[in-house]
Amino acid sequence: MNKILFPFLLLSLFTGIEANAQKANSVAVNQLVIVANHSGPIISKDIYGHFSEHLGACIYGGIWVGTDSKIPNTFGIRNDVLAALKEIKIPNLRWPGGCFADTYHWRDGIGPQSQRASIVNTNWGGFTENNSFGTHEFMKLCELLGCDAYINGNVGSGTVREMSEWVEYLTSDAVSPMTILRKQNGREDPWKVKYFAIGNENWGCGGNMTADFYSGIMRQYSSFLRNYSGNHLYRIACGPYDFNYTWTESLMKDPATQGMFQGLSLHYYSVVDGWGYKGSATKFDEREWFETFRLNLEMDKILKGHSAIMDRYDPEKTKGLVVDEWGNWFRVEPGTNEGFLFQQNSLRDAITAAIHLNIFNQHADRVKVANLAQMINVLQSVILTKDDKMVLTPTYYVFRMFKVHQEAQLLNIDIRSEDYVYGDKKIPAISASASIDKEGKIHISLANLNPNKEITITCPLIGDKYNKVTGEVLTANEMTAFNSFEKPETVKPALFNGFKMNDGVLTITMPSKSVVVLELAK
Repeated sequence: MNKILFPFLLLSLFTGIEANAQKANSVAVNQLVIVANHSGPIISKDIYGHFSEHLGACIYGGIWVGTDSKIPNTFGIRNDVLAALKEIKIPNLRWPGGCFADTYHWRDGIGPQSQRASIVNTNWGGFTENNSFGTHEFMKLCELLGCDAYINGNVGSGTVREMSEWVEYLTSDAVSPMTILRKQNGREDPWKVKYFAIGNENWGCGGNMTADFYSGIMRQYSSFLRNYSGNHLYRIACGPYDFNYTWTESLMKDPATQGMFQGLSLHYYSVVDGWGYKGSATKFDEREWFETFRLNLEMDKILKGHSAIMDRYDPEKTKGLVVDEWGNWFRVEPGTNEGFLFQQNSLRDAITAAIHLNIFNQHADRVKVANLAQMINVLQSVILTKDDKMVLTPTYYVFRMFKVHQEAQLLNIDIRSEDYVYGDKKIPAISASASIDKEGKIHISLANLNPNKEITITCPLIGDKYNKVTGEVLTANEMTAFNSFEKPETVKPALFNGFKMNDGVLTITMPSKSVVVLELAK
């Protein structure tokens, strides 16, 4: 179908449906039109990626306990965490940072455990770590999870040679000092490394560089990141934070610079009332609930702005946006180290995850990778651990519900939503996206942002007929509800039956403050 004509056809279909509804005297305020036989780009599974930094208890205690631990483990990696991450089909994992990446020297983390140098994590809490979790342990973790490695190189305090040799150590099967060293350390065959970042936040903790200065540095480093032994690196240049369009312009405007990377990173955190306050993860009122979602929805504007710049210089969309840090950032839990960034995770965070994943799905033509910050025990994590205990957070369950979108084709939708109003501000009450998988099943993901009102939405299906509908819902009695080590199942998915199908129109009644995912089959 002609892409230019499609929006007008969709508008015509929508107008016709609305007119028919008016004739029947049953106009729906909330309506989601899905065109089942007009699919868009593939939703990259890597949009559902995660981030593990040497920060607080993300690595040590969260992932790594060592082979001598009484906690059940495989090669020192927690078995309970492995099982949980496999369940959500984690597609890629970013490591070792974050700000830590630009202070990390990879040779400190290889070789016999007893001979590795201890280092002080100057970025996060001044914690001294023994480097027992390094390159070999991370790559083993990726192998056990069946996910792709996303390694962040050190530009801020490293050298071109250091980064170049790390790539050679990881991926080359030629005879060289690096491959001999790898084999001496117990790994005969090279690994496959899909993603490699050339620095992190180099406008800030990665060196306080200007965009033009970083562009030159990035070109130099990228020139020495070779593709060895059939491995092809997807090189990711450091991109901007939130609305810094000037940075994106600087990296995209010069064809020679643009030719040195395949992806451009983007970071954005939702911080209620600014960095000086941040707000509590579990003790908040409706104003903070509303403000969190208002900030979450800014992600759509941010992506549109950066995509517009990239479209000017890369109309064929050969470069991907890599949103490798996103999520809510609240104050740490009382009594914990300020530098460890440990925060609880409530129903509010689950809806935040749904909003972001829906937005990333809708931008699947440009957004190719995204990484929630962070995976375990840090910021908006999917897992919390305490000694031998593990808790799955509400955010975890959203990733489990949404995994059906991975590698599916985005479906064209048109949504009309009532507003969720608080004070003199308003935001759409409903977030949504839809896809069709290889088996022809449609999945619709929805979030009701309003904590006070259930919402009924009509969903006409254009282009095909479906007669079997199943679903899950995630909600709770209180908007501040969370899963603790004492009560680990306060917020978890349940079967959802708040829908009916009649003459090709699906009617869905969503509870207040909820996330719903539906599957439609023929």
